[in-house]
Amino acid sequence: MNDITPPVPGHGRVLGALALELAYGAAVTHDSVAQEQAGALAALVAADLAAFAPDAARLDCTLVAAHYDPVELLRPGWPLHQELWQLATRAPRASGGGARVIAFGSHAGQLPGALSPSADFRGGPLRLLPFVLDGDAAIAARVAARCEADLMEEGMAGAATALAMQEAFGLRVEHARYLTVHDLCAMTALQYGHAGLEPLWPLLETALLSPAREAWLDAPPEPLLRYADGEVRMALLSPDAWRALYAPDDAPSGDNDNVDDARHARLARGFAHFEARQRQFASVLRAHGIPVAFAHATGDPRDAL
Repeated sequence: MNDITPPVPGHGRVLGALALELAYGAAVTHDSVAQEQAGALAALVAADLAAFAPDAARLDCTLVAAHYDPVELLRPGWPLHQELWQLATRAPRASGGGARVIAFGSHAGQLPGALSPSADFRGGPLRLLPFVLDGDAAIAARVAARCEADLMEEGMAGAATALAMQEAFGLRVEHARYLTVHDLCAMTALQYGHAGLEPLWPLLETALLSPAREAWLDAPPEPLLRYADGEVRMALLSPDAWRALYAPDDAPSGDNDNVDDARHARLARGFAHFEARQRQFASVLRAHGIPVAFAHATGDPRDAL
């Protein structure tokens, strides 16, 4: 699933990113550089990739000289890579043919097309510069196989590349390494696991890698979610419906007011946590470009989804 559409007969693509891990608390001066600088950065990236996988030198290498949060890359259909590739198809090709290094930077503070990073996701510790390798299908397949096998472990950026990125963007870079989009998925899944979002990842992964499939999150006490047809539907429950589904054994005592008061407080806290979890899940999904619809459930919430 490393490809993007529309397909070009006989062509293949490798989607990846240069990941810049920033020093703790480091400020970000700017998120893109001018077109004049972009070409030099793209040439360094192309050289690094060719050193890692020599066949990469036989593919077009297209880079945008701007950095993004992972959620901006990890979206169904890989829209940033798609936009980057579509812009590259309009770039002129030299009369002698051969592989090209194509760079997109800003002009008068603006990036072309839909490449502008979102202000909503600035400030994260990991920033990504997406690239696309494109060309002959057989060559691209060999490069993709090499990248998928070893890029995460062996794909450190060259010292000159890391320094150039640091100076160009005004960053303090701790590490600079290359990743495929699958590597980025694996890294994000691990990070979400540490952040308590592990139950949500299967839906995200399905939307990214197998968007035509269906996936459920049906694991109480988590909210009930269903991914299908490009969106996630989430069941909205009343307090009574939530208690019936998530706390069926927590019945009133009937003869002890203090116990019942404690029970009501406990259930109120549980329902408030449930609603907060719904908001958290919806926020994460929308950040990844996945629409979320809420369905009011009066009976079995699975029927509402």
